Amino acid sequence: MSELVVPTPDTAVVIPAKDEADRIGATVTAALKLPGVDLVVVVDDGSADETGRVARAAGARVVRHSRNKGKAAAMESGAEAVQLLDEDVPRNLLFLDADLGETASAAHALITPVRAGAADMTIAVFATRVKLGGHGIVVRLARDGIKRLTGWEPAQPLNGQRCLTRAAFEAAQPLAHGFGVETGMTIDLLTKRFRVVEVEVEMAHRATGTDWRAQMHRAKQFRDVGRALAAREPAIKHGREAIKQGKDALRPRP
Repeated sequence: MSELVVPTPDTAVVIPAKDEADRIGATVTAALKLPGVDLVVVVDDGSADETGRVARAAGARVVRHSRNKGKAAAMESGAEAVQLLDEDVPRNLLFLDADLGETASAAHALITPVRAGAADMTIAVFATRVKLGGHGIVVRLARDGIKRLTGWEPAQPLNGQRCLTRAAFEAAQPLAHGFGVETGMTIDLLTKRFRVVEVEVEMAHRATGTDWRAQMHRAKQFRDVGRALAAREPAIKHGREAIKQGKDALRPRP
């Protein structure tokens, strides 16, 4: 009888979190049970509540920012913490939102293609997202910008649930600021010929409301996504012109 071969854990989960003490425990617990995961890092991004304590009690390693630095900075801090714990082979990185709770268990569908070498980055598509206002102005801005610059039209360009190889993460450096990180990462990896695929998952998190805080959140998203797109337009235009010039130079002369 052949021995059962258990795959070596090769994936770390990074969870940026701010004031999520009520949900972070369940999210961490679910993340630790994912296939291939042997490390969960929570980045407490300047929380005023017990987010860090609850995350640590649930089994996560916790990195704390003394003040809120934003999503991109939290992702970078988490990835750096993972790198310090990596051995010979760098782990894949799975980024999850802090408020997923038990539905974080569905992230296995994001991990599998990356572990199998079928994708360099997977992006979650929430089946219920449309009901939560997924066709907003910020989503359209990101989707149209990604399509314009890469030719690919994502269903949910702002979804933060992503699994990618360490090589892909490094290729996306420097990350776009704040809430522009997902848009910038997608564009940067596609233009560098990395394989990016969307995967439908049964996840759910807190819906964005309509009060002034929610409106401020959307305004920041719009600003950051706009900046991420603006920063990439000139470089991609220059690259396309260089390719065209190269093709023209190789074309036989009459």
